[in-house]
Parts: sequence; C-alpha cells; structure tokens
Amino acid sequence: MPTPNTEEWYAAVREEIIDPERPIIDPHHHLWETTSMWGTYVLEDLWADTESGHNIEKTVFIDCRSGYRQEGPEHLKPVGETEFVAGVAAMSATREGTATIAGIVSHADMLLGEDVQEVLEAHEAAGQGLFRGIRHAGPYDTTGTLTNAGRGRPCPYGEGRFRTGVRTLGRLGYTYDTWHFFHQNRDYLALAQAVPDTTMILDHFGTPLGVGAYAGRQEEIFAQWKDDIAAIAGCPNVVAKLGGLAMPDNGFGWERREQPPTSDEFVAAQRRYYLHTIECFGPDRCMFESNFPVDRLSISYHVMWNGMKKIVADFSEDEKDAMFYGTAARVYRI
Repeated sequence: MPTPNTEEWYAAVREEIIDPERPIIDPHHHLWETTSMWGTYVLEDLWADTESGHNIEKTVFIDCRSGYRQEGPEHLKPVGETEFVAGVAAMSATREGTATIAGIVSHADMLLGEDVQEVLEAHEAAGQGLFRGIRHAGPYDTTGTLTNAGRGRPCPYGEGRFRTGVRTLGRLGYTYDTWHFFHQNRDYLALAQAVPDTTMILDHFGTPLGVGAYAGRQEEIFAQWKDDIAAIAGCPNVVAKLGGLAMPDNGFGWERREQPPTSDEFVAAQRRYYLHTIECFGPDRCMFESNFPVDRLSISYHVMWNGMKKIVADFSEDEKDAMFYGTAARVYRI
C-alpha cells in the first residue's frame, strides 16, 4: 500500500481535467519553508499543484505563522510573514505561464484595537503592494480529540477591543479572514453583525467536524451547521470560501485510505455543504479555495478542482465565473 500524502499515493488517481481553460483564482493557500505539521510547501510545490491541469492564474497566500520575525516587538513579529511571502510572490511573477501570488493575507492581533493600525502599516510597507488583509483565526476545542484544536484559547470574537480591531480593518480598507469550528459559528455571526463595514471572509465553511468527540454525529452537526450558515449569510459583509473540508478533523477519513478519493467520491461526500452555502450566499459572495497543502493530506489538487467543477456544472457561466474567479478578484482587489 502506498503511503498516504506521497506522490505514489496521489498517482493512484489521475483524472482528465474538466473545463481546463476556465480561469481560476485560488484564494487560499499556505507556504512553509520549515517543516510544519503538514510538511514543507514552497513555491515549487505550489506550482506543481497549480500546474497539474487546471488554469490557475493567480493565488492568495493566507497566514499560517510562516516566517514570523524572531526578534523585535511581539505585535510586529507577524510582519515577517508578509516580508517572506512578498519575496516569494516576486519570484512567482518571473516565470511566464505559472500561477502568480497576487495577494497576501497576514496576521495581526485584533485585541490591539485601534492600535492595530501600526501593524497594518508595517504589513503594507512590507507587502510590495500585495497586502490585502488579516486573518486572526480562532479554532478552539476542549475535547482533546482533534488534530488541530487551536492555540490555547478561543478567538475572542465578542471582546470589545477585538471588535474595534476588526472595525479598524474595514475603516482602512482591509479584509478580515478567520476560521473556527462549527460550534463557534454563532459567535462569528455576532461579530459580523457588530462590524457591518468590514468585509469578513468565512474560511472552510465554518468547519463541521467528524472525528473524536464528534465522530458519528455528522447528521446532527450538519443540521446545526445549515441553520448557522443561513444566519451568517444574512450579513451582507460576509463572503464564504468554498473548500477546506478535506482536513482530517472533518472526518471523511480519506487520509487513511489505500488511495485518495476520486472527484466523484469528493462530490458524493461534500456536495451538500457546497450547494447549501451557495444557495444561502449566492455565487457573487462565494469563492472556491484549495486550502493547500492542508487539504493535500486527503486529496490531490487536480482531483479536488475537478470535484468542485462537477458540483456547479449546472450553474450559469456568469455564476461559475464569479465563484472560480470574480468574487476573489473583487474581495482581494486582484
């Protein structure tokens, strides 16, 4: 049996590319030069995925604590990530016909309130014109049964200084990304209602879980998740990213199989999450994402994009263009 998350394992499932000419912006990927829990993932790895068949023209890097400064004031250490990625982005623009990193979403502590402006100015200066927003993520779980349960405390969506920080993003024209677990969706809803002038991006569907304490509860969780997504969609300042459901904690178990899933298996397992979110938000407030290399633990890049294309095969061309390109281009100004 090939070892999961190896080239031999991915090679067991190769598919003809669906709609190969369609322009795509992948608005959610990471980079790691040093080994993380997901391995390393550098520009050459990103290109290997984006050049696997689909027409990925541009990408957006999302904060993953990569390249933080090792010295200096604590609140400015995340600026090192913008410095690092801006350099990689410049290299990505030097080779014709490859995906270009066209936007950077980094980290700043929203609990700084209005004082976060200093950090934003530093990111802007470091970003070489590519800095677009902040992710202050808050996945938090106390069951002790998840692969990635967060960093020790829940994202403080309800705290006054945090909300002031998120409002400051909107006032200065920046976006706010975050991800969390499904049982935090109502807290996220309250934040969205409190900061109506800030564009917020909900990553990874609000992460319905399916392992550990949440194993065997998929239908119960889906019912709660459906109601929460519909409520969040009532906030016009929120945009949804469609993807990020192939993480081990989502519970589909593909990372333990003898071979990765086909696009048909992907569609059968996840279609309902995609279609419900699109129905609630509308295509103009939805963008497909890869969440690579995190979702790479479970599925290959070209198969995943085939699956997403299959899910919306019956949508109009304008609707497809919005979800694969236009929404990301508008929200991230690329």
